[in-house]
Amino acid sequence: MNVLEIKNVHKQYANHKAVNGVSFSVPKGCIFGLLGPNGAGKTSLIRIITGITKADEGEVILDGGKLDARDPANIGYMPEERGLYKKMKVGDHLMYLARLKGMTKIEAANAIDHWLNKFDINSWRKKKVEELSKGMQQKVQFISTVIHKPRVLILDEPFSGLDPINSNLMKDEIFELKSNGTSIILSTHRMEQVEEICEYMVLINQGESVLDGSVTDVKESFKEHLFRIRYKGEMPETLPPSITVTSQKEGEITIQVQNDKDSNDYLESLIRSGLYIQSFEEILPSVNEIFIKVVGETKEKAAV
Repeated sequence: MNVLEIKNVHKQYANHKAVNGVSFSVPKGCIFGLLGPNGAGKTSLIRIITGITKADEGEVILDGGKLDARDPANIGYMPEERGLYKKMKVGDHLMYLARLKGMTKIEAANAIDHWLNKFDINSWRKKKVEELSKGMQQKVQFISTVIHKPRVLILDEPFSGLDPINSNLMKDEIFELKSNGTSIILSTHRMEQVEEICEYMVLINQGESVLDGSVTDVKESFKEHLFRIRYKGEMPETLPPSITVTSQKEGEITIQVQNDKDSNDYLESLIRSGLYIQSFEEILPSVNEIFIKVVGETKEKAAV
């Protein structure tokens, strides 16, 4: 079941078509990557999903119903450009934002205590936001985004400015929220994070969705039938004709095979040729490589 469906959404700003017929679905309870180069239309889409602006055409379906004025209360959004009031104290700021999301004062106070203690920043409760480091402000921003327990959480570059320890802390919280049923949309330029934590993805370029699906299926669809083999001893003088060696170094070769047999058949034929194999693994393209390839091809088509 899908928590969010984007159906043929369009958005025009003056002479610029920011979103041009985008459609994709976000499965419930998953971590979903919203990807694209700068100016692709991601921020415009997020603004439409969160109700900040409206689509010119198309529909946004949240939990089976058309998005309406009440739905933004069920969505948490942490923008890339952080929106904290620097002169406010941390505790007061979180209380203010929690009340805006419809929480009672008691509910908000209990939630603030929980999150400040969880992130080990309770001692900063009475400090002004401007007194906090960028990483500390990031934690406060995150708390303000999740404090009302939204069903859908949109995080735009959530790891920006965080050191490795706090990045891991943020990842742990994202995974915990997912395990508790929150559906998370992650917008980022760091493709290794998409590969590490996202289950599904959509790639937006020039206002259009050019690729979407599960991360596993997307990588499978772009594979080039390459295998990395680590071996012991000498290379045989000849290999089966259906196998091409694309690179070679001491104790390791990369081969490319034809896509007409099971990989086990190639493994058996290599062993029969006299190669003493220690490991045999398929090489799938990274999300970063796919991103560069697809965006580059889209630009080439637009230029024709």
